[in-house]
Amino acid sequence: MPFRSLLSAAILTALAACSAPSGDSAPTVPAADTAPAAAAPAAPKPIAIDMGAIKTQPISFRAADLNPEVTACTDLNLHTNQTWLAANPVPSDRSSWGSFEVLGERSLEIQHAIVQAASQSNAVAGSIEQKVGDFFGSGMDEAAIEAAGIEPLKPRLAKIDAITDSAGIAAYLREAYAVGQGPLFGFYANADLKNSEMVIGYTSQGGLSLPERSYYLEDREDFVAAREALLTYAATVLQLAGADEASAKAQAQQILEFETLLARASLDRVSLRDPATRYNPVSIEQADEVTPNFPWGAFFDAVGVARPEMFSLAMPDFFREFDRMLAEVPVQQWQTWLRFRTLNDAAPYLGKAFEEANFALYGKTLRGQQEQQERWKRVLGAVNGSMGEALGQLYVAVAFPPESKAKMQQLVANLSEALKERLQNLDWMGDETKTKALEKWASFTPKIGYPDKWRSWDGLNVGRDSYVANLEAAAAFNYRFMLDKIGKPVDKTEWGMSPQTVNAYYRASANEIVFPAAILQPPFFDPNADDALNYGGIGAVIGHEMLHGYDDQGSKFDAVGNFANWWTDQDRERFNARTDKLVAQFNAYEALPGLNVNGRLALGENIADLGGLTVAYAAMRRAQGEGYTDPMVEGLSQSQRFFLNWATVWRRGFTTEAMKLQITNGPHAPGMFRAVGAPSNMPTFHEAFGCQPGDRMRREGEERVAIW
Repeated sequence: MPFRSLLSAAILTALAACSAPSGDSAPTVPAADTAPAAAAPAAPKPIAIDMGAIKTQPISFRAADLNPEVTACTDLNLHTNQTWLAANPVPSDRSSWGSFEVLGERSLEIQHAIVQAASQSNAVAGSIEQKVGDFFGSGMDEAAIEAAGIEPLKPRLAKIDAITDSAGIAAYLREAYAVGQGPLFGFYANADLKNSEMVIGYTSQGGLSLPERSYYLEDREDFVAAREALLTYAATVLQLAGADEASAKAQAQQILEFETLLARASLDRVSLRDPATRYNPVSIEQADEVTPNFPWGAFFDAVGVARPEMFSLAMPDFFREFDRMLAEVPVQQWQTWLRFRTLNDAAPYLGKAFEEANFALYGKTLRGQQEQQERWKRVLGAVNGSMGEALGQLYVAVAFPPESKAKMQQLVANLSEALKERLQNLDWMGDETKTKALEKWASFTPKIGYPDKWRSWDGLNVGRDSYVANLEAAAAFNYRFMLDKIGKPVDKTEWGMSPQTVNAYYRASANEIVFPAAILQPPFFDPNADDALNYGGIGAVIGHEMLHGYDDQGSKFDAVGNFANWWTDQDRERFNARTDKLVAQFNAYEALPGLNVNGRLALGENIADLGGLTVAYAAMRRAQGEGYTDPMVEGLSQSQRFFLNWATVWRRGFTTEAMKLQITNGPHAPGMFRAVGAPSNMPTFHEAFGCQPGDRMRREGEERVAIW
């Protein structure tokens, strides 16, 4: 769900406190935007597109949408959003629909116009226009994709068939990781949590085809259904690849059993929120003691990284199980699982039968999405996953006006000053901790719109002949770029999101807040809108990202981005007592009958929402000054419009399946609870709408949560 916190650099098992909406596009290859920036290439000439032809318009707050039958003091979400949601059900090709998704649709339409123009142009060979255009063109060539079948995968499948023993499995894995296709665990580059200036290698748990360990280990109805769907899917793709029906079903059962072993050794989502779970610095010799059947020196040699003195073997219990499985799980079962993972990773990019089988599991069963999105959207998902920043360079040239960046810079400055004032006046924090908190405030780095230095794509060869070949080339290219960072200083100019992404994030290791161009539109931001809408929208987002630096996990990083304790024990206890109340508040929200929000899993986001909205309101009042006269737009005060636009940001409907997945796997509470959770704790909201004691949206006394 929207807003992402990059405590550990765009890795699936990282603490992604502000992850983007998921599930409405095909799975993508490894992210392209983790590579170090090279010398700035020549700026491309803007591709001419007609912005007036872009059909989807952003959602903006409108007083006419307010539901008079539910007051703001009863339920701010229903008061603000129910009318729109009733008229705009989740489309059949989506699993959720609302403010973020509408902006995402608009961004996709702009991107579509760009890639169509690029694919039809006579772009210079080697230019990003040529590469983006040819990548998109290859994905749209359905006839060529159908004709190729699984031919592009046969070299990898043949290598799996040739494995004869556990040493062969280890050798195959090393070879796969060397080209960015490692299937079982994560290996990535990121800042050293204890020395944020340098990059080291990290491992992480992985290998699951279902979203999270509980899908394998618990007997909740939807988890059982997901396991059955996985069995059906695995058997289907194995049959499509040539296995007979009986053999395919037997192999599918082996795959489920294999992944259940990995799930039992994996940490749950709440545990993974703790940065300490990702930091276990060891030497190669110490790592080999954990996995004697998988020597790490040979691994580093294979992936082309100089053997380091230290790397982080995170989640060591997972790797102990991996090592045991190398020794004890039959080679034939390993081969079955490796074949399936190869087919599964490629399925969204193969012929129609593979695509439909993949969608049946990941779209219909897990998310309740009734039909696939149009092909051009699915292909754009692959282009973004493979060459996101390259496409972003073309996007900002046509879709991001310079005045938006200038006004955003002023908003960030105003939010920063308001946050400083809040920190200085905290009554529950002692002076020693407060001094460190202010040091961290002073070191925040904002990034707005797009990178100052664009990444080079020299060396990535893209053509029209093979969609799968382009995906594999991009995966190897991007993984190589990422691995080449290990042992070098952190490049602080790089971004973890592309400009066309409707999202924002905080990265703890750099203490930076980042706002891509595509989110700088209504309901978040409008350079022509009044203060109430901008501060209730993007102002609250800015505050949210800043407050991630002080949430329950971000607060474990200091002013320079090191994982270090800067708190006194007494102040941490006071902080925990306050955050425990926020956990309890969200635990009480029932998303579906018998299924409540996991307040502990969503804690980081909820802290950031409450603190960010509080700071944004203070910043608005600060910017307006003492002599400000409220214009009362459409009979609504500035304070009311501030909170109403906050709720508009969280306007979002879900399929039942997507709601279940969000509660189980996502670090965010669903939007309807984010719309009400923070305001209900704020006296400024109570005053704005005249909420009385006993109103549902007025939390007070011991029930009220106040942190930052």
